[in-house]
Amino acid sequence: QVQLVESGGGLVQAGGSLRISCAASGLTFNTYTMGWFRQAPGKEREFVGGVTWYGAKTDYQDSVKGRFTISRDNAKSTVYLQMNSLKPEDTAVYYCAAKRYSRTLVGRDIDYWGQGTQVTVSS
Repeated sequence: QVQLVESGGGLVQAGGSLRISCAASGLTFNTYTMGWFRQAPGKEREFVGGVTWYGAKTDYQDSVKGRFTISRDNAKSTVYLQMNSLKPEDTAVYYCAAKRYSRTLVGRDIDYWGQGTQVTVSS
């Protein structure tokens, strides 16, 4: 049974930083491209960032480039999203996503989703 378990969400002031994590189990982690999506109230879920299964390639939504960094630790089957210079518009539920052997998560059918972690940025 595949599980993606997010952690690390919370409340932070604008300009602050937060790191969220996603621990995977039940899958061969190093064969999956991993990433993050987010969904704000009343909005559609959107891609935030992704990292390929081999770890060499990352991609990001334009609005988070230069502020967010995605990384993975294959030994721990965990993917991270370091979020700096947070803005109120970053407030959303952040979802971990996994897709096997994909160059990107953008526009792809995701194989597995996590349950989400709330990130709230106060102004």
